[in-house]
Amino acid sequence: MNNACEKTVLSLEKLRVFADDTPIVHGISLSVAAGETLALVGESGSGKTMTAMAALDLVPAGIRVEGRRSLGDTRLETLSHRDWENLHGRRVGIVFQEPMSALNPLHRIGRQIGEAITLHHPLRRAPLRARILELMQQVHLPRPEQLINAWPHELSGGQRQRVVIAMAIANRPELLVADEPTTALDVTVAREILSLLRELADSMGMAMLLITHDLNLVRHWADRVCVLHHGRVQETGITREVLSRPTSIYTQALIDAEPEGKPAPVPIHAPEVLSAKNLAVAFQRPRRLLQSRPAAFMALKPVSLTLHQGETLGIVGESGSGKSTLALALLRLISSSGEIWLGNTRLDALDSRALLLERRHMQIVFQDPFGALSPRMTIEDIVSEGLRFHFPELDRHAVRKRAIETLVSVGLGAEVLTRYPHEFSGGQRARIALARALILTPRILVLDEPTSSLDRTIQRQLIELLRALQHERKLSYLFISHDLSVVRAMAHRLMVLKDGEMIEHGATQEVIDQPCHAYTRQLIEAAFYRSS
Repeated sequence: MNNACEKTVLSLEKLRVFADDTPIVHGISLSVAAGETLALVGESGSGKTMTAMAALDLVPAGIRVEGRRSLGDTRLETLSHRDWENLHGRRVGIVFQEPMSALNPLHRIGRQIGEAITLHHPLRRAPLRARILELMQQVHLPRPEQLINAWPHELSGGQRQRVVIAMAIANRPELLVADEPTTALDVTVAREILSLLRELADSMGMAMLLITHDLNLVRHWADRVCVLHHGRVQETGITREVLSRPTSIYTQALIDAEPEGKPAPVPIHAPEVLSAKNLAVAFQRPRRLLQSRPAAFMALKPVSLTLHQGETLGIVGESGSGKSTLALALLRLISSSGEIWLGNTRLDALDSRALLLERRHMQIVFQDPFGALSPRMTIEDIVSEGLRFHFPELDRHAVRKRAIETLVSVGLGAEVLTRYPHEFSGGQRARIALARALILTPRILVLDEPTSSLDRTIQRQLIELLRALQHERKLSYLFISHDLSVVRAMAHRLMVLKDGEMIEHGATQEVIDQPCHAYTRQLIEAAFYRSS
C-alpha cells in the first residue's frame, strides 16, 4: 500500500445533506490524498454512498447539500451544471455496485468504453480502437481483440466489472470512487478486482474512495478507514489501528458481526431426506447453418450426494461452477439425468402432476429477495400464495392465521401484512422470502446466496434465525454461497464445485482446515486472508 500520500485530491468539510428539511448526513469532514485509498464503512443506511454522491453532485432531486467540497484546487460547490459534466468521467471516475445495470445491454463493450473516452477527448477511429484495447489490457480483460465486440450479457460478472473499471479510468481521473465494487462477486474474483483497483491507483497516482460494508476487504486494501453510522462519523484513522483497537462501540459491533458459531449437531440416526445418484445436466448448444450440431455443454458432471434431516450441506464454487444448476436439477426445475430421491419417492420418475404435489416439501429462497417478490402484491398475498395453491380448501381466515404465524416465526408480525416489498429493508425482505418458503412446512430449503447483498450485522441475524428454525423444525438446508465465512457458520458438510464437477467433499471444518484440492485452497485463502 502507498502510505506516502502528499497532495490532497478530495476534501470535504462539514458536509451536510438534507432530504427536504430532514438531515441525513451530519457534518462529515474527510480527505483523500493522491495514491491513497480511503474506505467508507458502515451498514446500509449509514450514509456511505450518499456522502460520496453528495460530494460529486450526483444526488437526486429534492436533496440539498451544504458544506465545503474541493477536488484539488477546485471548489466543487461553486461549479455550474456544465462544469460538472466536464468533471464527471474526466477528473472523477466511478465504479458502480452492479456492473450489469451500469452497462447498456444494446451496445457492444468496445463502443461503451469508447464513449467514455470520446465524451471528453474526441479521437479518430484507429487511435480510439487502440486506446480501447489498451484499456482492456490494463484491466486484465482476456482476449481484448475478441471481447471488444462482445455484448455485456456474454461476459462474466468479474469481466463486466473490469469493463466498468476501464470506463472509469479511461481519462486518467484524479479520483476513483468504487461503490461496493465486489458485491455478489466470488471471493477469488473480488480479490482480483480489489487488487486491480489498488494496482491502478498506485500506477496512476489516483486517490480512491472505497465504499463497502466488507471489513475483510477494508482490512487488506484500504490505507485509512472512516466508519459511518446514521450519517455521522464514528471514527477515522489508519485501517490497521482502527480495526485492531476501535474506539467506537459501533465499530466494535461491526467487527464482532463477522459470522461465527456452528450449527447444532445432526442426530446420529437422522433419516435421509434427499439423495442424488449420478446427477448430471447437459445443455444443447445451438446448431449453426450448414454445420452439424456441436456436442452438448456439460453444466454439471455426474455427482452423487445425500442430505439428512436437520443437516446443512454447503455448496461453494465460483460463478459458473454449477452450484445453482445442481440446486435447480434437484428441484426438478431443469432437465437432468440420474436419480433424485425425496425420502422414498423417486422424483425423476414422477409425471408433472405428481411432481407438483411433492414440490411443497422442497422450497427455495432466491438470492435477490427484492427481485423475487412481486412489487404489486401485498406481503400477505406473497407469503400465502403457495399455501392457497396447495391447500385450496383453507378459508381466508385460516390462511391469514397461518401467514401471521409464519411471519412471527421469522421475526416479523401481523402489521406487515398490508404493506408492499419496497417498504422494507434488505434484511426484512430476506425474512419475507423465507416466510413464503416456510409457510408450506417443507422438509428441505434450498438457500441460494441468501446473504450475498446483506450487511454483516444483518447476515449474522439471518444466520442465527436459520439455525434456530432448523433446530425447531428439523429442516434440512442446501446452502449455496460463495462466502465461506457464512458457510462455515451454517453448514455441517461442504461440497466444492468447479467447472460443473465436484472436486472436494467432507465435514466443513475439516475441508477448511485441510483442503485437498488446490482450487479449494485458493477459495479459502481468498475468503479468510488478512493483511500482515
